[in-house]
Amino acid sequence: SLSTSSSIQQVTASASKYQGTRAIMMNTTPSNFVHLHLHSEYSLLDGACRIDDLVKKAVDLNMPAVGLTDHGVMYGAMEFYLKCKKAGIKPLVGNEMYVATRSRHEKENKKLDDSRHLVLLAMNETGYKNLLQLTSLASLEGMYYKPRIDRELLQAHNEGLICLSACLGAEVPHHLMNGDVKAAEHAAEEFREIFGDRYYLELQDHMLEKQHHVNRELVSLAQRLNIPLVATNDVHYLDAQDADPHQVLLCVQTGTTMDDPKKMNYGSKDFYMKSQAEMLQRFPNYQDALARTVEIAERCNLNLEFGRLAMPSPGDTPSDMNAQSYLAKL
Repeated sequence: SLSTSSSIQQVTASASKYQGTRAIMMNTTPSNFVHLHLHSEYSLLDGACRIDDLVKKAVDLNMPAVGLTDHGVMYGAMEFYLKCKKAGIKPLVGNEMYVATRSRHEKENKKLDDSRHLVLLAMNETGYKNLLQLTSLASLEGMYYKPRIDRELLQAHNEGLICLSACLGAEVPHHLMNGDVKAAEHAAEEFREIFGDRYYLELQDHMLEKQHHVNRELVSLAQRLNIPLVATNDVHYLDAQDADPHQVLLCVQTGTTMDDPKKMNYGSKDFYMKSQAEMLQRFPNYQDALARTVEIAERCNLNLEFGRLAMPSPGDTPSDMNAQSYLAKL
């Protein structure tokens, strides 16, 4: 089990051997795209990518890095990190969070629950710790059908995090889809104010007409507000043929059946882990947005230390506390 100290040390020790070989292979074929938006089996009843299989496919696709952005949880982060390291691939640890557009404390009416998606990626250990904080507070303070954060928490815990505007279920695309350009601009400016040059507008194309409309508006918005674009694929399963099994997962999640005409449906079978060539074919006019995925991957350099207990040191104990109570506080 990866949960044991000896296994962790074993995995990390063998990682360097794989990384050297992998780095040579990566240098022979420059990458122009890496996946930043991906859901594993830890996005329960929504993602169908098993960690072992997604790492293997990233290797097969000759990608130098790959991101993990499960919905509102970090359960898969450590397994993902260690297995990517062993395979010589840079792990981009993230989270697709639910952001309450009002306050995480407002829970009075399900119909008013207007939480929207937002993708966060850890640039370093500080960002990783902030992801853990946000994920924990989302469940402890913001849980209302889903674990939610809000802008107050983003203001307090954004250091070391890159932010992507996310899918059609996110705030900016939602406003654009509904024709409210002013509201989309306001939301984008708010997120840019929080994250600065760590905020990107996310283009996606899963052959959905509403997505094509939103993409046109996002391009215009990016030009007006001078916010960089990044092209991603919202990965929920590894291969195109996995779309139907994934649909079964959605039916289990929503309590419906495959023959129910009103069942939850993504409307496309394009939510799989595409190759660089497939992404280039889908975004021939936005090569800069594709290349920006590599730029973002290069900005993320999370290195976690294993093999020791990270116990805090009491140091100088305050006069009104004893060493034991101060250690507990730390």
